[in-house]
Parts: sequence; C-alpha cells; structure tokens
Amino acid sequence: MNNAVLMIYTGGTIGMVQNEQGVLQPFKLDRISDAIPLLKNVPYRIDSCQLESIIDSSDMCVRVWSEIAQIIENEYDKYDGFVVLHGTDTMAYTASALSFMLENLGKPVVLTGSQLPLGMLRSDGRGNIVGALEIASQRVNIPEVSIFFEDKLYRGNRSTKISAQNFDAFASFNYPPLATAGIDISYNKHLVFYPECDDFQVHKSLNENVAILTLFPGITSKLVNSILETPDLEGVVISSYGSGNAPTEGWFIDALQKAAERGIILYDVTQCKSGTVRIGQYATSYDLGRIGVVSGYDITIEAAITKLMYLLGRYSDKEQVRKMLKQSLRGEITV
Repeated sequence: MNNAVLMIYTGGTIGMVQNEQGVLQPFKLDRISDAIPLLKNVPYRIDSCQLESIIDSSDMCVRVWSEIAQIIENEYDKYDGFVVLHGTDTMAYTASALSFMLENLGKPVVLTGSQLPLGMLRSDGRGNIVGALEIASQRVNIPEVSIFFEDKLYRGNRSTKISAQNFDAFASFNYPPLATAGIDISYNKHLVFYPECDDFQVHKSLNENVAILTLFPGITSKLVNSILETPDLEGVVISSYGSGNAPTEGWFIDALQKAAERGIILYDVTQCKSGTVRIGQYATSYDLGRIGVVSGYDITIEAAITKLMYLLGRYSDKEQVRKMLKQSLRGEITV
C-alpha cells in the first residue's frame, strides 16, 4: 500500500448518518468505514481530518476556503491526493476558489458530496466518495481541483449546480468531463489542465470587496446605484443577458461609467448556462466595451466571482487585474 489520500470533511448533507433513534446527525470521520465497508479493502491508505467547525455549505465563506487551502498546504507532501467532502449548494464556488488559490497544483483535489445523507438507504454519497477516492489515489494523475458527482468528473471552475433533487446535480456546460466512471474510469487526459511548473504555491488572501449585479427587465437605477456605490467596492460581476448584452438606457451606462472611473472593475458574464460573452457583437453591448467592461467569455458565475476575489487579493494594480481576467489561469475560460 504505497499511495495515500487525505479526506477533508467540511460538513454538508453527505456527513449525516442515522443514530440509534433514527435521527440524522453529523458523523464522526472515524465511522465512515462503517457507512462504506468497502473502504477497508482499498489498495491505498485513507486518512481524514475535519474543519474546526463543521458547517452547512450555505455558510461557506472566504475564511473556510482559507482553512481548507491551509490544510492542503500543510499536508501536501504527505499525500498523493485529497478529497474534500462538501455540501452541494456552494460546492462549485469552493471548487472555483480553490482552483485559483492552489497555484501549480500537481495532485488531485476532488470535491464531492451527496443529495441524500450517508445514513439513508438510497444515498448517492457512497458511490461519490468511492469514485472521488479512486481518482484522488492517483492511478491516473488529474492535477486539478475537480468535482466528482454521479459518475462524472468535472473541472471545478467549470462546474455549476443544476438540480436540488436529482443525483446528477452538477454540470459543466462549456467544457467536457475530465473523466466518466462506468465499469472502469475513462479519463480524457487531453482535457486535463497541467501546471506550468512544480512550484506549488497557496494564495490565501482573497478580496471580498466584490459584488454580483444581476440584470433583469425592470431593474431600476436606484438598485444599480446602491450596488455600484457600495463602500470599498472594487469589483463587480455583471450577470448580463445572452452574449453579454445589457440595457442601453443612458442612466445605466452612466452608472457603469462612473463606477469604472472610480476604479471599480466591471466583469461581464452571461446568465446563460452555455455560450460565451461577445462584447460589441450587438449594439446592446457596444457601450460596455467602450467604457472598459471586461469580457468574461464563457466563465461561470461561480468562477467569475472567485477569480475576481483572487486577483484583487493578489494584485494592487487594477490594469494587471483586468489583463488577467481575460486570461485562462486554471482552465476556467476559453479565450
């Protein structure tokens, strides 16, 4: 038994088992082999740890991302891969954030969870954990932050949650799966994002002075200005229509232009699940390009907001941030 995997438990639905009274409660990590007896026979070592405070994923925040990243940094040389047990609601945000925080990652970091608790008979958690561990054990090296769910391995920063009740809860609309699990696990090695070098670095300083401005018909100047005039705001993801389109009314463009003149970075990301932003293709996005709004191409909302946090936390030069927003740093966009 040569390989070793560290399983990091953060909380979420997967971490529930039934007690003697039939009530669901968070399990202790040393009991996971009781819930999944097959883990006693795998040809690699499984160690485990958990966060100081187990949380529902709806309570996920930058502090917890930093805690997860710190664990991986501390244990990086001891393990061949990592599995993060996580609630599904914000899993795509965490996977995206970690992908940027873990630079030149040379080992798999696989997030997984479940729609039903491990303590329930029909839980999807067993298959998800077994699959994630198999991938993290490095029989085939996928040195990315990824999500394994319902037999598919997706790039973490390309993933989004699409269902609150189906077992296939995640999808990656603009990038194919990195692997598919059947009788065997079939890897698409040509799709894997490999690090430029082996200089692994962890960046735990994220800038939380960001916001998402979601457009909708009937949006008012009062609402737009209340967001753009938020104190200390440094970056805004504009969740726009179609291929990056937005209202052409004078008050809206003026509000964005004034924000840009104050140094606020504006990042245009489509509300569509698939496709890409093309600023200037229609008249409804021409003015966005004119005032310096940055195209998000085919990035997800989850990756866009965490990429903005990462870059603003790392660089003080706003032009540098704008330049890097348009680059693929971890395979998150197709330029």
